[in-house]
Amino acid sequence: MKFSQYTTRFALVAGALAACATVASAASVCDVRSYGAKGDGKTKDTAAIQKAIDTCAQQGGGTVELTVGTYLSAPIVLKSNINFHLDKGATLLGSTEKSDYPTKLEFGEPGRQALVSATNAENIAITGEGVIDGNGEPWWKEAHELHAKGIDAGVMGLDFTRPRLVVFDHSKHILMQDVTVQNSPMWQIVPYYSENIIFRNIKVLAPEHSSNTDAIDPFSSSHIIIDHVLADTGDDNVAIKSGAVGSIGPNGSSHDIWITDCTFKHGHGLSIGSEIVGGVQNIVAERITFEDTDNGIRVKANRDRGNIDIGNFVFRDITMKNVKNDIIISEYYPKVAPKPGESAKPLSRLTPFFHDILIENVKAEGETNAGVIIGLPESPVQAVTLRNVQIKSKTPMIVGFANVTAEGFSVEASDGGEGITKIEGANLSGK
Repeated sequence: MKFSQYTTRFALVAGALAACATVASAASVCDVRSYGAKGDGKTKDTAAIQKAIDTCAQQGGGTVELTVGTYLSAPIVLKSNINFHLDKGATLLGSTEKSDYPTKLEFGEPGRQALVSATNAENIAITGEGVIDGNGEPWWKEAHELHAKGIDAGVMGLDFTRPRLVVFDHSKHILMQDVTVQNSPMWQIVPYYSENIIFRNIKVLAPEHSSNTDAIDPFSSSHIIIDHVLADTGDDNVAIKSGAVGSIGPNGSSHDIWITDCTFKHGHGLSIGSEIVGGVQNIVAERITFEDTDNGIRVKANRDRGNIDIGNFVFRDITMKNVKNDIIISEYYPKVAPKPGESAKPLSRLTPFFHDILIENVKAEGETNAGVIIGLPESPVQAVTLRNVQIKSKTPMIVGFANVTAEGFSVEASDGGEGITKIEGANLSGK
């Protein structure tokens, strides 16, 4: 697809999603207090909330309402045609007891049931000005203790498993609007093999020290709008995924995702990857503000987690301030660059191939790193266009094993060096 076609394509996608993201008529309103919920922050209200959901679903759907209060809960499961509505001043608070979160296969790996989930469901909404709080501090503490021992507690499949906060599994026609989601033990909102989803005007929050608290992670999912989202977390603000490291497949791709008018603070930036065995296509991110994030734009993979089709991405109208790494396009994750003289490896099913990436109208400033655009020797990054990109940074942009066209591109490096450093395999045209 040519870059000029994106605006029209995604305007049509937005219209289609807006039309389908309505939940069944709210003729039935099931107040969870009518089913025994206390909302006192001490009594576990799990059974009452679930009974309200089940009853409302049996009546053909409607609104399950949490009025003002704090509702302590173990995992609950949403059903088709349900609007889970949290009034302003209402909080669904996750239990901190591990035994409340059953172990299960989550995304094909050992995990735990999310606090809020829906499986094989449709026409679901989570709305209102209330809060879903994962109460994640004890889980982060344990993850940090493992990390101190040299164990990566973010890797799926460890004996130490953490629940996510909100998971949509093989579901469709979903709306999340106006709510605040915060303090998940791990990833906060995950659409998994799901489609036709709108996240609009929500906040996703976690402290900087929280471990693996990605805000929104579309995983092998499609036709998604992420609009007017404030993400301030301890990990990726958005991370688009499509398969685990070393997956034997098959894996579905993530595609047709539109990210608009968002603000990202304290996190690892807007990421595509690193686990993208199923491929990723047709991503547009427009009018995004990054402030104090570790990274800005990031496309990342490696030889054990890639796909032959990772491309057709547009990043447009981007502002960055005090971002540590402005642009990272690297096929060496978790590193960003190869060792000097690294030789090509044989191509495989998991070799990443990045292609057709437009980065346009970007302003970035701060004592930071401009970033890298580096492919593998056996799979160079193809067709990157940098158009009207102005970066003020401490260090230059590094380009290697990549074909890059620059149009109105400049890097002002405060260390006095050249704005762009070309290493082996760099093909840079334009100016």
